[in-house]
Amino acid sequence: MKGVVMERKTFDRRRFLSTTSLTSAALLSQYFSSTTSSAAQEESSSWISLFDGKSLNGWHINPKKIGHGTGGNWQVEDGILTGEQDPPGSGNGGILLTDRKFGDFELKLDIKPDWGVCSGLFLRGNDEGQCIQVMVDYHNNGNVGHFYGEGTFGWNTRCFDINERLDEKGMMVGLQTDKHKTAAEVGLVHSCTPEEFVEAYKVDDWNSVRVLCLGELPHITTWINGLKVCEFDGKTSSNEGYAKNKEAIRERLGREGSIAVQVHGGGGWPKGAKCRWKNIEIRSID
Repeated sequence: MKGVVMERKTFDRRRFLSTTSLTSAALLSQYFSSTTSSAAQEESSSWISLFDGKSLNGWHINPKKIGHGTGGNWQVEDGILTGEQDPPGSGNGGILLTDRKFGDFELKLDIKPDWGVCSGLFLRGNDEGQCIQVMVDYHNNGNVGHFYGEGTFGWNTRCFDINERLDEKGMMVGLQTDKHKTAAEVGLVHSCTPEEFVEAYKVDDWNSVRVLCLGELPHITTWINGLKVCEFDGKTSSNEGYAKNKEAIRERLGREGSIAVQVHGGGGWPKGAKCRWKNIEIRSID
């Protein structure tokens, strides 16, 4: 499979049956289930907003310099959370973390990165920048939706890279993929195919992301625009970088951590480019 390409397309968002007593398997199996109006009301009441669309209340940048920099430039623009290097194009990035910490949770949000940015969604993160990261590496040789061990031994579960697809005038018109691997090769329970990803992802538009994170050695699943992108089981994964370090990762991250968003440090971030986030909501699962 080579040269898998994408055109812009809109997908309906699906609803999730809310409950705090279901097992991981039940939560996953019911994710795409339709709900009654009463269940929808219950779902709505169980979610809390992490971003008020007006301020950075409830968030903080990394308090000390980390590998990516002193924190980055985070702003609220027309109800949208934006992040870029500080100053733009300087190589100085960082992370923005929730003050509140979460263990087992479901998270939903919308993302719109400019092409060329290297960002990430951090799960169970800490102020040192250590976490399990959902990659938002929206650039050539990048990936969106698979996992990376940020500050936790650099393990990686990507099943394919994304690259820009250009027209005859050199303008970006879509995505294509390369370096394909199977889910088993990278230690995942499941990965979408490259064809499914490029069909689902919307270029130059908002994309809906959901993450389900359960367990001390976490079982994590990601969806983008309703497509199940990948599923990772921290208890059983054969991913070499993770499996040989999983006890150290457990000790380093603990049972709970912050949700965080990232501006990658270094020279790869285009000057003036931003990553955008909105509708950030979470519900804890007991």
